[in-house]
Amino acid sequence: MNQPNLSIVIPLLNEEESLEELFSRIDSVCRTNNLSYEIWFVDDGSTDLSWTIIENLKISHPQIHGIKFSRNYGKSQALHAAFDRAKGDVVITMDADLQDFPEEIPELYAMVKNENYDIVSGWKKKRFDNVMTKNLPSKLFNAAARKVSGVSLHDFNCGLKAYKHQVVKSIDVYGDMHRYIPVLAANAGFRRITEKPVQHQARPYGTSKFGTERFVRGFLDLVTLWFVSRFGGRPMHFFGAVGTLMFIVGFLSALWLGISKLIDVSRGIYGNLIAENPWFFIALTMMILGTLLFIGGFLGELIIRTNREHKNYHIEEVI
Repeated sequence: MNQPNLSIVIPLLNEEESLEELFSRIDSVCRTNNLSYEIWFVDDGSTDLSWTIIENLKISHPQIHGIKFSRNYGKSQALHAAFDRAKGDVVITMDADLQDFPEEIPELYAMVKNENYDIVSGWKKKRFDNVMTKNLPSKLFNAAARKVSGVSLHDFNCGLKAYKHQVVKSIDVYGDMHRYIPVLAANAGFRRITEKPVQHQARPYGTSKFGTERFVRGFLDLVTLWFVSRFGGRPMHFFGAVGTLMFIVGFLSALWLGISKLIDVSRGIYGNLIAENPWFFIALTMMILGTLLFIGGFLGELIIRTNREHKNYHIEEVI
């Protein structure tokens, strides 16, 4: 099979009402614009008829592929599984709930293919979500993500994105890091990242699978990403430096206590016990913590030299 122009990756969880309409619109858009394509539906543990619908669509449309997880693992794992199999020159991700418009696909494809962008991220300038539970937390989250990551996007959470083939093959999406794929890509050297305002509509079927807790997890992941991007390759640079500094401060404090004791003895003062001085315990604690941090940095250096495996999901079926 020749390499298609597009690989369209669609993670889903209990979206039986929208799948046929979504495919019909994608197919119409791609045919109108003469784009060859493949679709990777990733069923992330659905309990409705989503997988049956994907199987039925596959019978008449060989460009459809499906990955069925044995249970719900999360969006990052779904993307990881599909990215590993995608063959298109450009890979587009979108949600299955019809809040994203398939009609955006040709322009996203053109921006990557013709304007040589590594990533084009959708920007839902006008959102049709609850203001207090989604819109406001999303604005705060995106502002923090821009500040910490240095990637200037207005909407990190938008599921509608387009990637060069090389990008999805070069990054490792795990945990809940799907929100930060542009940051992961930038850390991997893909710096041509832009955004495109896209249409957004209220969900026509079902209910959202994400609650406000995702923003808490998002902020925690942002801290993790900041640390890993700076020290993930050389943990000794952080833990070793901090550990060495703490050990030196503790050692100098202990040395000062010892010298003070010798000075007192030379003066005939014998009543002051070092163990009664609070600085003795502070110095001892700092030396112990410094040693532990240094060892932690050393062990981290050993760990990153092993092959890390983030495929922590089980695929039940692939069609």
